[in-house]
Amino acid sequence: MYDVTLLLTEIERGDSLAAEQLLPLVYDELRQLAASKMS
Repeated sequence: MYDVTLLLTEIERGDSLAAEQLLPLVYDELRQLAASKMS
């Protein structure tokens, strides 16, 4: 699994694939945070 910082660096360099890889990572993390707050 890619590191978020690495993906952000790649996005800054213009790598559109990195942006596609970042979204699921961030979304999954947000879902986990929301689930923990709701329980």
